Amino acid sequence: MFSGNKDQAALTVIRVLLAAVMFIHGAARISNGTVGGFGEYLGSQGFPLGFYIAWAITLFELVGSVMLAVGFYAWIVALVFALQLIVGVYMVHWKEGWFVVGAGRNGMEFSLVLIVSLLAIAYSTYKRPGK
Repeated sequence: MFSGNKDQAALTVIRVLLAAVMFIHGAARISNGTVGGFGEYLGSQGFPLGFYIAWAITLFELVGSVMLAVGFYAWIVALVFALQLIVGVYMVHWKEGWFVVGAGRNGMEFSLVLIVSLLAIAYSTYKRPGK
């Protein structure tokens, strides 16, 4: 797993951790039976077919997380996850402020950490064609 240098090993640990966080996000939505509610929220925000979008996002969180963990098209998966989280910040967390807990509630700090980490993984795993 860590046949490369220390930097590569550290990026692998971060990539797998991010995959686990995103997997748990989707698995919890299924386990708690809240995919439908997520779809209703998306519909109330003007997204057509909110129920189907919610299921697509949830299933991508499961499948994409496995892909990210094993490094299969990791840069694409990381970019999609980052985009998903950016939309979440815009729709939900921005108006709640910075803090997730403590000095605030439901803010954007954790999402921003995930977004920047995912973008770093995308950058570090992208291989230009022909190289």
